[in-house]
Amino acid sequence: MAFDRVAVVGAGAWGTALAQVAAIAGHAVTLVGRDPKAIDDINRNHRNSAHLGNQLLSDRVTAALTLPDVELVILAVPAQASRAALTPIAAALAHLPVVLTAKGLEHLTLQRQSEILAEVSPTAIPYVLSGPSFAADVAAGRPTAVTLAGDDPEQTSAVAAALAGPTFRLYAADDRLGVELAGALKNVYAVGCGAVDGAGLGASARAALLARAFAELTRLVVRMGGSASTLTGLAGLGDLTLSCTSTQSRNYRYGVSLGRGEAVGSELAEGVLTAPVAKALADQVRIDAPLIDAVNLLIEGNTSITDIVAGLMSRPLKREED
Repeated sequence: MAFDRVAVVGAGAWGTALAQVAAIAGHAVTLVGRDPKAIDDINRNHRNSAHLGNQLLSDRVTAALTLPDVELVILAVPAQASRAALTPIAAALAHLPVVLTAKGLEHLTLQRQSEILAEVSPTAIPYVLSGPSFAADVAAGRPTAVTLAGDDPEQTSAVAAALAGPTFRLYAADDRLGVELAGALKNVYAVGCGAVDGAGLGASARAALLARAFAELTRLVVRMGGSASTLTGLAGLGDLTLSCTSTQSRNYRYGVSLGRGEAVGSELAEGVLTAPVAKALADQVRIDAPLIDAVNLLIEGNTSITDIVAGLMSRPLKREED
């Protein structure tokens, strides 16, 4: 699999960073966006100034408003925008490998990203990219390792190898469901950890919440058919830790504002829309998910983080593996 021609749909920071990765790996990359000014900036100046400042892009990266004829597509739009982005190009995706990078569950349908793709373009071949990564780090060539999950081990390894570069390492995996769920649900827990820090409850409280979040995440993913071993890797513990502790995480920052009692801005935080979906899924499969429940209450404004922590601390004592 050569994948000489690659398209990245979504010309935001993450899409631009992935276009840079694919170009450094040796591919001719078309970054597909909606903003003519951004398209012109990329083609004229080799920069996406609106999203990545002065970061210089490879001359292998060009930009366009429409999807060209390619051999591999990377979808890099927010989770709630995936269906709208995929629908107009559904026919062009037939039998093509499509790498899904959004970390979120569709708000009304409860669907994972690969389920949306299967509904919109049934013959497209889904791969899921997830793991501890920030767009600015990836675009700047800082060392990053992620997981790429697919259904065919040989083909997944080929796609991972094709996108790998000197500072961007992809580990192939076959638990697509587990990787998708972990990537979506960690955003919910990041809101909670940010709220703990915003309320000044201390590093010990955040560490406790993070550890219990990992246990809750594992219970939910395994009940839904994913593998527990997925959760100990980059797409699980790695991404959960990064998102729950770094100010670069939009979900963590959103939580900090909630914890401080501040008005939250309009900045995108996937965890806000994923939280009610996560609760619905947990209820559907009958998994006790007190942290997901708590984050939903917090987002709805029906409780404070200090009350949440007090409630969690007063739950009946039990063995830690439960």
